[in-house]
Amino acid sequence: MDASAFRWLYDDLPRSRCPVRADPGPARRHDLAESADGPSVRRIVALAKELDAGIGFGFLQEDDGVLFNAYAVCLPDGQVHVHRKLHAFEHEAIASGSTYTVFDTPWGFRAGVLICWDNNLVENVRITALLGATVLLAPHQTGGTNSRSPHGMKPLPLSLWENRVSDPEALEEAFNGPSGRGWLMRWLPARAHDNGLFVLFSNGVGRDDDELRTGNSMILDPYGRIVAETPVPAETPVPAESVVTADLDLDLVPLSTGRRWLRGRRPDLYTPLTERTGNELDPRAARFSPDPVSPIQL
Repeated sequence: MDASAFRWLYDDLPRSRCPVRADPGPARRHDLAESADGPSVRRIVALAKELDAGIGFGFLQEDDGVLFNAYAVCLPDGQVHVHRKLHAFEHEAIASGSTYTVFDTPWGFRAGVLICWDNNLVENVRITALLGATVLLAPHQTGGTNSRSPHGMKPLPLSLWENRVSDPEALEEAFNGPSGRGWLMRWLPARAHDNGLFVLFSNGVGRDDDELRTGNSMILDPYGRIVAETPVPAETPVPAESVVTADLDLDLVPLSTGRRWLRGRRPDLYTPLTERTGNELDPRAARFSPDPVSPIQL
């Protein structure tokens, strides 16, 4: 792809600029929500046309009275593609989406969108690749969460962020450690590598309610290699937003390991993936349940 043809920008937005969140109640939630053609989407569409760029952003979508955690991708030709998070666990009032989002772009490739936990369930990334995506947009709000898994992520002290100017080394060590970048490195490169995809991973940074998000936004190539990533933002009391940019060499895709593996699939063997075991939980229960998971047997 021509180096000037496409650049996707992702921000690490310091959450310290936002007020600590509280549940606003049902009426206020619906006041905050917008439709897929609401004012925020129209505003970003206009900006995409002005900049001749693709711009993605998250918003609370309302459709026929139902709320969704949604992400809109606005293209310079006026097209808008809205993905609803498939495995929504943020609040009992947020419903899960039921369709994959893969679309053509003006730059000659197909893109897909998966929000946060959507990416952790490996089937979603594989299906997105099988639907033709070679670039996966993966917006997140993660790092420093209280995982139920003993060796998963754990909360980070808010004091690390509050003291980021006086003690930047401590913040960098934590953000790059097992509850931040170290956790991402256990699984994120595999999503790119195993499916022959570029992955554009974005993430918030700083205080998010009573937890601390770790940033680490990055772009990975179809071999799972990091092409570019954000630094730990510790330079100033209110750090500037970090932007990750990279030229995507689409010629890497056709002979990537993941694409070759896709051709070796035997779909006739995979029927168990589509069958219920009786062990399934809704996304919110699965995410927050403290109960051990029993061995699964079809």
